[in-house]
Amino acid sequence: MNKKKRVEIFTRLAAKNPHPTTELIYKTNFELLIAVMLSAQATDTSVNKVTKRLFKIANTPESISSLGVLRITEEIKSIGLFRTKAKNVAATCQLLIQRYNSQVPRDRSALESLPGVGRKTANVVLNTAFGEATIAVDTHIFRVSNRTKIAAGKNVNAVEQGLMKNTPKEFLRNAHHWILLHGRYVCKARTPDCEYCIIVDLCEFKHKSNS
Repeated sequence: MNKKKRVEIFTRLAAKNPHPTTELIYKTNFELLIAVMLSAQATDTSVNKVTKRLFKIANTPESISSLGVLRITEEIKSIGLFRTKAKNVAATCQLLIQRYNSQVPRDRSALESLPGVGRKTANVVLNTAFGEATIAVDTHIFRVSNRTKIAAGKNVNAVEQGLMKNTPKEFLRNAHHWILLHGRYVCKARTPDCEYCIIVDLCEFKHKSNS
């Protein structure tokens, strides 16, 4: 895909949604971190239901840590991998208290040192909480990038590198959200809604549903 097409794709996505953001519900950087940690292999809707209850009870590293792993487990048991996530949340809260004065660090290495925080989670936090130009490649972004050929790649790292390299600078800050939301609601995995796609004429997907 050439630069002209990429610019037009992001221009259209930006015009449709000028101020994109995550659909996870949060009030603080800490709440965002916990919500993103819980969102692995879970929908944002299911995570929002869990955090709505959890954050009423506890929404700081100290208060969540004081709940203990068993109580955290009970509060988040409706989402996937809840036992592992409960342990990671408890351990992350402890490290935030001990190392970072209970603040979410604005540093990739520091974020990735927290239990349950990998590159994708760190990218989301850096982008959404701190406004950095990062792209967290989830299943939606991986699919859309490969289908459209915005940034084709055999794995998430290759797609991330391609997007960081080829996304026009003026769109890089919000590219993550635009592509993710497009994949979630239009360029869906099994039945892409090509008929309603605003970039269908620019897309290089060979098997468009309306062709």
